[in-house]
Amino acid sequence: MGNNIIRKIYRYRRIKKVQDQLDMLGDKNKMDAITFYNYRYLTTIIVFFLVLYNTNLGYITAPLAMVLYYYAFYYVFITKPKNERIRKLDREALYFFEILTLTLESGRNLESSIEATVMNVDSELSKEFKQALVDVKFGKTLLEALEDMKKRIPSETVNNIILNITQTSVFGNSILETMYNQIDFLREKQILEIKGEINKIPNKISIISVLFVVPLILLMILGPFIIEFLNI
Repeated sequence: MGNNIIRKIYRYRRIKKVQDQLDMLGDKNKMDAITFYNYRYLTTIIVFFLVLYNTNLGYITAPLAMVLYYYAFYYVFITKPKNERIRKLDREALYFFEILTLTLESGRNLESSIEATVMNVDSELSKEFKQALVDVKFGKTLLEALEDMKKRIPSETVNNIILNITQTSVFGNSILETMYNQIDFLREKQILEIKGEINKIPNKISIISVLFVVPLILLMILGPFIIEFLNI
């Protein structure tokens, strides 16, 4: 019954959009779009009545709490885990594609190179390629399986590499040259990210100094005067 209600409230396109987002969460995804909406509505209603009956100005705070919770639910169960998975996939990409390139250098074709790579690399990205190989065994071509894999991956960086690999296979260009270029790109991107983190350190130190160090210094300087004042 809940499924029918959700389908009446939302159009198919919107339900599918949420389902696509959930599919990008990988192993962290524990629900489908209909279940997501059911939990979202049910818990939002519960929050509304809890705030309504447990606060003095419930008729004002309850609607506000309901709206905040409604959007926070999406952030907690989709946006946050999706961003975490993007960062994880981006970190794993360089190592995975380096191994894939070494395997290609041995003279294997793309499919057998992916098979050899996923057998030797245990990572989130490797699991997605394993699923693509399973799809190939069930009748899809490798290019079709890789295109489907892109729909399950939220990382633009990884998807761009997969796109370059598929285009290279279609147009008959050198797969090794493509992989060398992609690895160079990943290394440069990783270096820029590290530099960006290093550049943030002075700001973090400044904040810590303002919050903790400066008050301690002021307390040490003014401490004797405060004690003398209190003694008076």
